[in-house]
Amino acid sequence: MPLCPTESLLGRAAESGTAVGAFNVIQLEHAEAVVAGAEAAGLAVVAQISENTVRYHGSLTPVGLAVLALARAAAVPVAVHLDHAESIELVHEAVSLGFGSVMFDGSRLPYEENVARTRKVAAHCHGHGMSVEAELGEIGGKDGAHAPGVRTDPDEARSFVAATGVDALAVAVGSSHAMATRDAVLDDALIARLRETVPVPLVLHGSSGVDDAGLVRAVAAGMRKVNIATHLNRAFTGAARGALAADPGLSDPRRYLGPARTAMAAEVGRLLALLHGAEPHRTP
Repeated sequence: MPLCPTESLLGRAAESGTAVGAFNVIQLEHAEAVVAGAEAAGLAVVAQISENTVRYHGSLTPVGLAVLALARAAAVPVAVHLDHAESIELVHEAVSLGFGSVMFDGSRLPYEENVARTRKVAAHCHGHGMSVEAELGEIGGKDGAHAPGVRTDPDEARSFVAATGVDALAVAVGSSHAMATRDAVLDDALIARLRETVPVPLVLHGSSGVDDAGLVRAVAAGMRKVNIATHLNRAFTGAARGALAADPGLSDPRRYLGPARTAMAAEVGRLLALLHGAEPHRTP
């Protein structure tokens, strides 16, 4: 399958009433797990690289090229997405590498500045065939639009999309980033109102904190892209920790990163099936 534009995956999700799973990549094994899980499920996926991950590696190009190569060789459609980019220069680098989309995060900015910068990013990306996701946020606070208690106003969201020209919108409906427990309670009625009001696909961030049943309800209410990172990191790290505990003398990274990759791939496949209508069940 060729590398797939994110926008086309979101369009298919909207037509079918499902959601695209978007999973964060930190290192090569993460990317391999995302692709392997998608292939096992026979479903498309978005592999996304955050600005935090770029900062960790020191550059977008090496990790970006690796993920793009895996996407081009995959047996299912894979889109590559730059997540939570605050740097316009980083957005331009993603465009030059051939990413399928970018999420520009202006949530720390005052509303008018957020609109102006997001509009500029959208115009540049559209000129190169790349779609843009954005979010509305509160000034200050690491969580931005997804801080506890923050909710997106449907009318403001509609105006923001019209003013910026973005192709997808991350909305605040009760989730929060980096949750280690799956007990967030989403406002499904608000999701439905946003779906009716906002003319572009809705994106759920902080989805690691939402349990299976909550994810199913969110998709039914109108979410079309579901971002998951922490939950998969926990599966990955838990398996690595188990392998190391089972053999205190273990030194070959392949002996613990391999099981970690396998565990994450299995959960990627399960989550993708869930977002496409499989029955929810309890996970660790």
